[in-house]
Formats: sequence, structure tokens, C-alpha cells
Amino acid sequence: MSLIDKAGTYPLGNRRVKRLGYGAMQLAGPGVFGPPKDPARALQVLEAAIAAGIDHIDTSDFYGPHITNQLIKQALHPYPSDLCLVTKVSARRDDTGAWLPALSPTELTQAVEDNLRNLGLEQMEVVNLRSMLDVHGPAEGSLEAPMTTLAELRERGLIKHIGLSNVTPTQVADGQKIVPIVCVQNQFNLANRADDALIDQLAAEGIPYVPFFPLGGFTPLQSQTLTEVAATLDATPMQVALAWLLARSPNILLIPGTSSLDHLQQNIQAAALEIPAAQMARLDRIGD
Repeated sequence: MSLIDKAGTYPLGNRRVKRLGYGAMQLAGPGVFGPPKDPARALQVLEAAIAAGIDHIDTSDFYGPHITNQLIKQALHPYPSDLCLVTKVSARRDDTGAWLPALSPTELTQAVEDNLRNLGLEQMEVVNLRSMLDVHGPAEGSLEAPMTTLAELRERGLIKHIGLSNVTPTQVADGQKIVPIVCVQNQFNLANRADDALIDQLAAEGIPYVPFFPLGGFTPLQSQTLTEVAATLDATPMQVALAWLLARSPNILLIPGTSSLDHLQQNIQAAALEIPAAQMARLDRIGD
């Protein structure tokens, strides 16, 4: 058994993937815009992720844009048969790198086709529709029109499965009336736990929840408790945050991102980190 296998597995669509995957966002340049400073290192990180046993990579063609998917193709194509590539659509970048909504049928179709071309695929395994009703977090509102477009692309065979990102429980329920939802990707971590009930609901339905920004993302979580617990376990705060998420619910799939080989290995080591009950209780209180 490899180290990453200790995290266990969970269904994603009609596959079963390891619960610790990899998020490719940080392979692009600063601000997720433009090329990386060291393309060779980016390729090495991707190769190392696969060598470690990772079989779930999260990406998007608006990372760069196009850069991250092109790196994935260069490093890993032809892909291992067990590799599940998941992308997201609904945004585009302007010349300054700003994130703009791109939810029309034409824009969504082009986004899926761009992902396929840049990844070298004929069909995307999973495409997540990211709500852009509020760039910074879930906001209520109808996603029926873009979901219908993705459902049509699924019928055409360009997409195998559809997920949702940056959404509310109501939007998940509404989406399920249009097409089966195979995953939900929202922000969730020790200090941001608005989706506690949603995670449990999805677990009951056998649907994976994929948290992004496990340590706060662009505004890193500052917690003395997390730092102290990490010290007692001879681990980093990031490793403890990842291990806490793995322990939170069996339907949680992790996609921590990094452009560093060292950080990649540290993230993988979190798969084997066991947090004692007393320390789990301390961590749980961070979100109170």
C-alpha cells in the first residue's frame, strides 16, 4: 500500500478515486494568470503526483488561461487509465487577469471544447459548473440556463458527468432536477464551515464533496490552535488541516494544490496523519 492509499477511496461519477487528489490551479503564474516562472518544475510536480498514486486532478482552462491544461497534457498525456480529470467552466479572463462571468450557451460550449482540446481528450470525465452569481462565495439564484446547456453537451457526449461549484444547497437540489450531480466543490475548512449540513446530506446520497481552500486560500487561516495541534503531532498546519478534512466525512475528496515538490510530498503525508480525539475536539472548536 502506498502512502496516499491510507486516505481511502470514494466514488466520483462511475469511478472510485483516492480521497487525496491534486488541484492544478497553482501551476499557472501569479494570480493564476500567465505561465509559471519554472515550467519544468510544474511538469515535475504533475509527474510526481501521478508517481505517488494520485488519480484525481482538478483543473480548469481558465487557469492561465489555457496554461494549466497545456501543462497537464505535456506532462501526462497519454493519461493513465485510472486518472480522473475534473474541470470547471463559467468564467473567462480579461487581459488584466480579472475573472469575468461566461455563462452563455456559446461561452460554455467553447469552454468545454477548449478544455478538451488543451487536455487532448474527446470527452471530459467531470465538468463542474461554477456559479458566478457572486465571485467570492455562494449566492442564491437560478442556474437552470447554464445547467441546461451542460446537460445538452452531456447528451452530445462531450461530458460524461456534471458537478457544481460555489453553490448553495438549493442550487444543488435544483441542479439534480436537470441532471445527476456527481460532486459539489465549495470552500470549506476549519474556520469556514457553512456547508456542514450540506456535506452530511451529500454523504447520505453518496455524492462527494470537494473542498477548496482547505487552509483559507488567498487569505490563509490564522489559528493559534491549529499551530499548537500541528506542533504536538510533529506536522505542519496544512497537514493537520487536510487530515481534519479527511476525518470530517468519508465523502470528502481533497484537491490541495501546490507548485512545489516539497509541498506536494507534505500534502501526501497528510493521508497517513491520525489526529487523536482530544486534538480533533480542539480543532472542531475553531469553527464555532
